[in-house]
Amino acid sequence: MSHLIGHYNYWIVIFLMMAGLYVVIAQGNLVKKIVGLNIFQAAVYILFISMAKIEGGTAPILVDGTTLYSNPLPHVLILTAIVVGVATTALALALVVRINSAYSSVEEDEIHEQDQSF
Repeated sequence: MSHLIGHYNYWIVIFLMMAGLYVVIAQGNLVKKIVGLNIFQAAVYILFISMAKIEGGTAPILVDGTTLYSNPLPHVLILTAIVVGVATTALALALVVRINSAYSSVEEDEIHEQDQSF
């Protein structure tokens, strides 16, 4: 049982991934879908950072007496992913604004109904 509790960060990742996936699938509002994708994305960030952390590891700076170092590459990749995530979220929100001006709605069902009427 303590083995399961010791990996609580992975349980948080699973919960956030499932919550984000549920929001993307269950919601018809486009803005809520973007929020769900961001929740899913945050879960992936936490997963990579959790796997990159080494117990007792230090920053990769050469110091006498230190032999265990953490790998900084996953942290750098997550920083890049955050920047890309912010850019894609901004683009998605801009598209939602454009869809709202064209269809006067951000609900998927109403948009599909208007497309069927043409």
